[in-house]
Amino acid sequence: MTTRSRALVPVAALASLAAAADLAPPRTRVDEVVETLHGVAVRDPYRWLEDQDSPETRAWIDAQNAYTEAVLGAAPGREEVRRRLSELMRIDVADLPQERGGRYFFTRRAADQDLPVIAMRRGRSGPDEVLVDPHPWSPDRTRSAALLAVSEDGRLLAYGVREGGEDEVEVRVFDVDGRRDLPDRLPRARYWALSFTPDRAAFYYTRFGPEGPRVRRHRLGDDPAGDPLVFGEGLGPEKIVQSSLSEDGRWLLIEVSHGSAARQTEVYVKDVGKDGPLVTVVADVEARFDAAIAGSRLYLRTEWQAPNGRILAVDLEDPARERWREVVPAGPGVITGFLPAGGRLVVRSLEDVVARLRVHGTDGRLVREVPLPTLGTVAGMKGRFASDEVFFSFESFHVPPTIHRLDLSTGASSVWFRTAVPVDEAAFEVRQASVTSKDGTRVPVFLLHRKGLEAGSPRATLLTGYGGFRITRTPTFSARAALWAERGGVYALASLRGGGEYGEEWHRAGMLDRKQNTFDDFVAAAEWLVASGTTRPDRLAIFGGSNGGLLVGAAFTQRPELFGAVVCAVPLLDMVRYHRFLVARFWIPEYGSAEDPDQFRTLFAYSPYHRVVDGTRYPAVLLVSGDSDTRVAPLHARKMAARLQAASASGRPVLLHYDTKAGHSSGKPVSRQIDDTTDELVFLLWQVGQPPGRPEGAAGP
Repeated sequence: MTTRSRALVPVAALASLAAAADLAPPRTRVDEVVETLHGVAVRDPYRWLEDQDSPETRAWIDAQNAYTEAVLGAAPGREEVRRRLSELMRIDVADLPQERGGRYFFTRRAADQDLPVIAMRRGRSGPDEVLVDPHPWSPDRTRSAALLAVSEDGRLLAYGVREGGEDEVEVRVFDVDGRRDLPDRLPRARYWALSFTPDRAAFYYTRFGPEGPRVRRHRLGDDPAGDPLVFGEGLGPEKIVQSSLSEDGRWLLIEVSHGSAARQTEVYVKDVGKDGPLVTVVADVEARFDAAIAGSRLYLRTEWQAPNGRILAVDLEDPARERWREVVPAGPGVITGFLPAGGRLVVRSLEDVVARLRVHGTDGRLVREVPLPTLGTVAGMKGRFASDEVFFSFESFHVPPTIHRLDLSTGASSVWFRTAVPVDEAAFEVRQASVTSKDGTRVPVFLLHRKGLEAGSPRATLLTGYGGFRITRTPTFSARAALWAERGGVYALASLRGGGEYGEEWHRAGMLDRKQNTFDDFVAAAEWLVASGTTRPDRLAIFGGSNGGLLVGAAFTQRPELFGAVVCAVPLLDMVRYHRFLVARFWIPEYGSAEDPDQFRTLFAYSPYHRVVDGTRYPAVLLVSGDSDTRVAPLHARKMAARLQAASASGRPVLLHYDTKAGHSSGKPVSRQIDDTTDELVFLLWQVGQPPGRPEGAAGP
């Protein structure tokens, strides 16, 4: 189990009490809170649980955690699942390297380590040298390190120190040759970008505070409290600002997003080499722009006049819009990203949700297509415009992440790092199917299962999805998926409206007043899995986190009879009040706000917390959250657990898995990842009637 606060009621004692009461959940106080919004009475009986620090809430969390431990302690197959997950997750892993001054910087975690370390190689094939090791920082491995930036000559790096799973970090500067931290530190906050100047004397960074995002310049040795403002005066907390320096250090690029997955992006440049004025490239177009500087040009990937994306070239000395030039036009697929490297443009795209990787000249001419191993995901790219070397990562459900090095001058590709996972890749099959949503829209679904799976034999099936913020979900390696398929089950991923799988139109078809389309798509995938004989409702489990937590929350409250078990992780569930907490104002362009009468009606209609109906036979539900989630307020999971426990008439468990240190961001030690994933999978396998300890259909007792 995960680290939790000390229970006010001892676990063993509560387990005995729970057994005597047929494992009844702890009682939760009900307040008759009713708020009238736009003429509608909105009931909120567990609003008191929004106060995370009150003694009553803390006692309630302790009791819920003890109850969860008591219930999950009765689930079969725990040790077998934990053992297999340990084999799948205690592996050597590494992130994409970035080259600076002939040195390669990256994070990696060895199989016997709990946390990633920051490492360096002198030359591409040199031995790994550990620069920053967070293991000694905390006995429970809850403090981690994140690589933020490296100077052009590779002699300085900046890294973030994260507590638990918080989004906030403390920024530190590290002398690579001296193997020591410098005195410079930026206080704990949200930082979105950091770039060293070529002389290593300073760096630019974006910090998000209560007033909104601000770009500042820090000179090494100075007090950060006096760092001068470069950009952001007057911007409110609903904006997101990214800043970066060009490779030669001359140009500062600033991008302002109007919320997450913004429908509008502003782009500015400043010639810091000459201390020139801030120049507006675009600020008056309702479209998204992703920008990168290469040499004397600015490249823009945009949906402006091209919903599937295109790439434009802008002369930095003369950025007037009438002189912009299209270099990579819109095509049949969706351009999901690009990287200026080796004097060329490396372009990622999706064609019918299948990954493609192509190299273009800066004039747009196609140089070559890079072959990919199977249906899967190009998970990231790193490279330099002045170098022919590009690194990219590829993975699929059953194919662990592999980092490839691509030589742009020859097209030759080699493996830089391969994650060795004990999975028989040849034993599995990944295929893509299509389902029809409620309004007739075709929705793709990826399926992973063992080869030769008998058709028409209902199997334990785990369905997941996301459907929001223009995020594309394609097959990526998952210990959860591999274990599920090994045990004879089917793992399914639905490509839902609200994501970016088919471009901006697909995204907009699942946001604001059309958000219900996302849920309809997911339900259609579930109905197809049942109708095709792949599974039955009692054998169908669903899983989702963050926006995906909202997805599964909406799905099981709208169609409770369709699912057997649910894991709803770090979720948004009270959509009437979500925008009041933490950084949720970033998401108003995606969901809307209850402060607007029309948007309120949409939100209230699907808000999972408000859709719960007393006496309904809900599936088994495990809600997952924690104190250190500083992105999605954990109050959503707390309130929903109380509401479902009071309302459900199915007799199936409703549990809250609440970690007092973990949160939304990365940084969780692998030992805790194994514990948490074990809890979630054992719960799901148990509730859908799949023996967790052995594959379905295997011989033996």
